[in-house]
Amino acid sequence: MLWKSADYTGWGRVLTATGEVARPERQATLAAALDDALAPAMGMRRSYGDAALNDGGRAIDMTRLDRMLDFDPETGILTVEAGARVGEIAAAFGPKGWLPAVMPGTGFATVGGCIGQDVHGKNHHHAGSFCEHVTAITLRTAKGIVEVTPEKNAALFRATAGGLGQTGVILKAKMRLTPCKGDVMVVTERRMTDWDDFIAHLDMSQATYTVGWIDATAKGAALGRGILEEGETGSGLMPTKIKRRKVPLDAPNFALSSPIVRMFNNAYYRRVPEKGRTVVRPISDFFFPLDKIHDWNRLYGKRGFHQFQCVVPLDQAPALREMLAEIAGSGLASPLAVLKRMGPGRAGYLSFPMEGYTLAVDFPNRAAARELIKHMQARAAEVGGRIYFAKDSLARAEEIPAMYPELDLWRKEVAKADPDGALQTDIVRRLKLRGAK
Repeated sequence: MLWKSADYTGWGRVLTATGEVARPERQATLAAALDDALAPAMGMRRSYGDAALNDGGRAIDMTRLDRMLDFDPETGILTVEAGARVGEIAAAFGPKGWLPAVMPGTGFATVGGCIGQDVHGKNHHHAGSFCEHVTAITLRTAKGIVEVTPEKNAALFRATAGGLGQTGVILKAKMRLTPCKGDVMVVTERRMTDWDDFIAHLDMSQATYTVGWIDATAKGAALGRGILEEGETGSGLMPTKIKRRKVPLDAPNFALSSPIVRMFNNAYYRRVPEKGRTVVRPISDFFFPLDKIHDWNRLYGKRGFHQFQCVVPLDQAPALREMLAEIAGSGLASPLAVLKRMGPGRAGYLSFPMEGYTLAVDFPNRAAARELIKHMQARAAEVGGRIYFAKDSLARAEEIPAMYPELDLWRKEVAKADPDGALQTDIVRRLKLRGAK
């Protein structure tokens, strides 16, 4: 396998790495490379920070190992290579009445990446996390190839689910798809007038898929206003050809100035009639709304952006409201802000979800935004919440043990699977996840 020196970044384009990268096309080629030494794997690098980076070391790009290997229509179990993308699985199986049980906000996420972060979707309150629907993982550890299941090697499975790739290189996985009515979504959109209105409707929602866009610039009586979307799968004729746009260059700094963001958010809020509406959309438009814009991260300019995402317990919703008030008062937020209710489902020691509310807000990479994010991360820890490793680029190592009380159990399994530390990545070193070394 040919190793080439490359410069690469996370999706936020703030943190970067330089090192040797290989892109195997066959499992045999990958196996030959790993016989020499383990190296961390990466997919489409849609984690915003440094979860997929290994500055100064080697990394294996798994995106060419993207084959769908087998499907059992009796059980709904699909076997795929780690580089298979969630959006392509949805496009292939949606018309046949099946979807991945959990899908993150981008269809470009690979199955290996979804396992490594134990991602959640718009149905977490019902379906739990991604790895709760994974029935087996074929893993290359320091000791060789092992098949890991929730029943067999249960501790290793829990260390792999949400484990940031530290137990081994994921070669392939078996995942249980969920039945669906077809390849379109019937979506009801309603305005939420303020924070209390939003929380009440999230709590009452019985829809299979629920997500809220929140206006992170609104203040005063309008604090927390936004749009609640509730979706169900359906069948019908929709255009199958997706029109994709490309951001050709980095946007200038003024493009996300406070007045422009407020103007955009006001127009976006009012696009939904006061009485609400129900619309039919292609599945990709509902689950992956930004995928139609290639390189949308360039809208934040050359300096890139950070995302703050935390989850707090149900009884700490007031703390989340306080954070939103700080964000609105800062004038730093972008139009991309999401509020969801989560259920208790999580499959791994370091899985992000907990039963509560999660808020995600993007910020252009500015000094004031970095300080605000650090403050809110500390606040989330104080109230028993946690931050999401897939989005993080600013957390501090001392904050993590309180957020993730099963960290020592994870460390124990990782030490057995990768005793030499060959799989460490930048986020693991930055947050000292594997210990003080």
